[in-house]
Amino acid sequence: MNQKINDIYKQVEPKLKNIFQDIDYICEQNSQKVIEAFWQNHVSEIHFNSTTGYGYNDIGRDVIENIYASIFKAEDALVRNQFISGSHALSTTLFALLRPNDLLLSITGTPYDTLHEVIGIKDNPSSLKSFGVQYHEIPLKNNEFAEDEILTFLAQNNVKVIEIQRSKGYSTRKSITIEKLQTIIPKIKKISPNTIIMIDNCYCEFVDTKEPIEIGADICVGSLIKNMGGGMAPNGAYIVGRKDLIQLCAERLTLPGEGKEVGPSLGINRDFLKGIYFAPSVVKSALKTAVLTSALLEELDYDVEPKYQEKRADIVQNIIFHNKEDLISYCQGIQSGSPIDAHSLPIPDDMPGYDDHVIMAAGTFIQGSSIELSCDGPLREPYIAYQQGSLTYEYGKINVLKAVEYLLEKKNN
Repeated sequence: MNQKINDIYKQVEPKLKNIFQDIDYICEQNSQKVIEAFWQNHVSEIHFNSTTGYGYNDIGRDVIENIYASIFKAEDALVRNQFISGSHALSTTLFALLRPNDLLLSITGTPYDTLHEVIGIKDNPSSLKSFGVQYHEIPLKNNEFAEDEILTFLAQNNVKVIEIQRSKGYSTRKSITIEKLQTIIPKIKKISPNTIIMIDNCYCEFVDTKEPIEIGADICVGSLIKNMGGGMAPNGAYIVGRKDLIQLCAERLTLPGEGKEVGPSLGINRDFLKGIYFAPSVVKSALKTAVLTSALLEELDYDVEPKYQEKRADIVQNIIFHNKEDLISYCQGIQSGSPIDAHSLPIPDDMPGYDDHVIMAAGTFIQGSSIELSCDGPLREPYIAYQQGSLTYEYGKINVLKAVEYLLEKKNN
């Protein structure tokens, strides 16, 4: 390792001890929550069994959904390998809840790029807009909910669904903490009690000791190749929340009249159960890796968000490079320290669902798994690398130090 980087690392890591202790405490609390859900639902070896075809009477699939409902303090859950991604689950939820002439309101500004064609922000003949669903968005102001504007809009309009994206996506804003949700949700419910509050919870699960359903959200969506899959789930996503809303989502994923009763597990149950079992610990490792990255890069005079000592809402660490060369070099450095395809060189290119060229570094065991250490970013100002994940802190540390070394070598050549 470069001596300069090694010296900085040795200065930085001792400062993180108290932060790491707080992360350990959150992990313990969430681990307790998970194991109690396993106990309550009497998980047995029989639940590892698989179904094919229609998937009738899949008791393993059903117990997994009961575990998710228990963990999230929700009435019901839909946890399926038929979901291709978190974006697919979000799209399914929006199409399940909204009807022609309904109004969808985002109160965290423009959603993540992959939802633009779903909503109709970008034209697509299959979008919500093409079915007559109306859309409005209210951006954050100074990284806070624009409370007055939101409540005034709700008083003047019949809003069917409010969408809140907790993680920042490819934006420059801060991610949304549980505390911020806890402040705005009761005020929304007071003004507009029938409005459905939908949370995009991707990257945020187990970062805190509470989840959005516990503080009044109606429905919550996330991916299993992010936090909740624990690096074990090979694909899939979840939706948790009110029973009537979960039924609508199930009938959108499968078909009306069958809903949750169908959908074969195809041998996935063991991996889903192992994933949720390991998830609190894997999220802990991802958080520690993010904190170290933030402290190390800030010491090297790069802009980072969040700062290493800030409270976190998700596992994502931003590094703001302000030039595309450093963004590309850092992502290539992450790839070079990965366990899979370390010899490959990622380059920016077109990606489905994105307007800009995107560079993606992810030498992962599961394609696109961002709970494994990955780093990506669109080639647009201010050239931000979005780093997330790491199955263990030790591997995360090795990889990040290698990436920083690669970055500095590129700059000096």
